[in-house]
Amino acid sequence: MTALTRRWRAAALLAGVALLLAACGGGSDTPTAEPGGDPNQPVTMTWWHNATADPGKSYYQSIADAYRQAHPNVTIEVQPLQNEQFSTKIPVALQSNDPPDIFQQWGGGQLADQVAAGKVQDLTEASRPWIGTLGPAVNNWQVDGRQYGIPYTFGIVGFWYNKSLFQKAGIGAPPATFEDLLGAVQKLKSAGVAAPIAIGSKDKWPDAFYWDYLALRLCSQDVMQRSATDYNFDDPCWTRAGDMVKQLIDAQPFQKGFLATPAQQGAGSSAGLLANGKAAMELMGHWNPGVMQSLTPDKKVPDGLGWFPFPAVSGGAGNPDAALGGGDGFSCSFKAPPACVDFLKFLVSVDNQKRFGELNIGLPVAEGSETAVADPNLKGLVEFRNQASYIQTYLDVAYATSVGQALNDAIAQQFAGQLDAAGVVEAVKSAAASR
Repeated sequence: MTALTRRWRAAALLAGVALLLAACGGGSDTPTAEPGGDPNQPVTMTWWHNATADPGKSYYQSIADAYRQAHPNVTIEVQPLQNEQFSTKIPVALQSNDPPDIFQQWGGGQLADQVAAGKVQDLTEASRPWIGTLGPAVNNWQVDGRQYGIPYTFGIVGFWYNKSLFQKAGIGAPPATFEDLLGAVQKLKSAGVAAPIAIGSKDKWPDAFYWDYLALRLCSQDVMQRSATDYNFDDPCWTRAGDMVKQLIDAQPFQKGFLATPAQQGAGSSAGLLANGKAAMELMGHWNPGVMQSLTPDKKVPDGLGWFPFPAVSGGAGNPDAALGGGDGFSCSFKAPPACVDFLKFLVSVDNQKRFGELNIGLPVAEGSETAVADPNLKGLVEFRNQASYIQTYLDVAYATSVGQALNDAIAQQFAGQLDAAGVVEAVKSAAASR
């Protein structure tokens, strides 16, 4: 094990502690996946995932087909859903008597709510023989020390940028400080770049990345992690984060009509604007190259794409090398058969994780699979992730569902000019008090 891997283990474990403490409900009534089951019994499972375009869509279908070939009695009906649909479809489906057997899962407070409601299976015993091969990322899918989801990718958020437009604007190096970022925006505008920063504010969560990251730079690690358990936002660092968000908004860095722009749907989305050379930057997760290549005419990752971490903030109590991040995983619903967890084991096997890594659409988690990541930018992400002092899970995921949603809604209102920094904090406090 390398020193970097050891360090990432420690960092991710710290992030996991916050999620474990945040989890509510003991989950004692949650159904448990059994390791066994009749291997000859015909089974049909439904699988909801968020890869609606290639290469991810074809990859997941090939995984389902390969599993069926090895297990002729198991049929997997694959249903790709656009990412934004999950926030409404999953809660409704889990309340029904016919939920998907396997569904996209981001962990954190959202998962804790599902566990408390008895809607997801406890996979602890069934996954115990192999879960250790997935490293520290598994902690983000635990509640009270029990495993309720299986991760397949784990990464961080940062700025993706167009090197040619930076060169055109005379920007020799990516911004290292928040002041540098504001300066880069002005240089890009002076060079005639209409959208120095692309943002998909229609979906709200891209707005929250800015507030989350500035809080991560300004608040201490203890304050950040305790916020997921005590929901105390009295530290002035929270309001200061909002004030700096306002400072960025006032610089007018975003594309025209950004409040109505989606993040990932179509060439006119924020990802599409960056992919097609119409914007210089976008603050987005490790999955962005995979999204962008589906939005270009040649279906390829654009040439001259670069990546840099969120800039440092002077005077902040946060670690400058801390990262905002998280990952994607899957859970088995309360009605899923034993084959569900066996399929997830197959999905995250080293060979299949290497295949995933080769697609350059995310960062695999299985030990030994990271070597398959070939894209230079994603390699840089892996290095930054491994060296991060700690990784803070996206706040809307780390917090309970109602609080996370209130946070995103309030930040979206700030971007629309309807709330100030203090108003955002008060809205989140009110949602937490109403839990």
